[in-house]
Amino acid sequence: MTWDVLSMIGTIAFAVSGAIVAMEEEYDIFGVYILGIVTAFGGGAIRNLLIGVPVSALWDQGIFFQIALLSITAVFLFPSNLLKHWQKWGNLFDAIGLSAFAIQGAIYAVNMDRPLSAVIVAAVLTGIGGGIIRDLLAGRKPIVLRAEIYALWAILTGLFIGLKIATNPLELYTLFILVTVLRVLSYTYDWKLPIRKLEAN
Repeated sequence: MTWDVLSMIGTIAFAVSGAIVAMEEEYDIFGVYILGIVTAFGGGAIRNLLIGVPVSALWDQGIFFQIALLSITAVFLFPSNLLKHWQKWGNLFDAIGLSAFAIQGAIYAVNMDRPLSAVIVAAVLTGIGGGIIRDLLAGRKPIVLRAEIYALWAILTGLFIGLKIATNPLELYTLFILVTVLRVLSYTYDWKLPIRKLEAN
């Protein structure tokens, strides 16, 4: 049940995120659906490739594809005056998607009896993979590759689940809220990881 709920939350959040970015870039309706779907399922596809699950397993998630399509359609039909508030809420959707999918990916790897390192990788790839693909297709510099803290929260998620600190539904939902809040705090207060710039000759 926890798996399904988190998958649903992540799917809606990232599908909406991808659709909005596509509209910001003035993509046509086909582009909006493509970017929404890729954002929602891209991370899971990359994860499956790296932990040895056939990518075709994604096609077994029929209900989640339907949820993603409905979410994208709803956003596309939203009145323009409501969409103007996306800048305020867009990062929140991204934070929710990151948290839900990082937990989902880590659970997936644990259920396959993968080692801690694979659990962390699965959490990171599922949590950030779709967003990276979205930003690249939209011609943007991926958030996770900038100084802003993003992937660190997915790594933290993988550690909590891989080390069995969070196992039951209550603990997993608490972790979901914690990671979402940490992500919101990191962009609200502009927390950054260290960067090093190379001086031009």
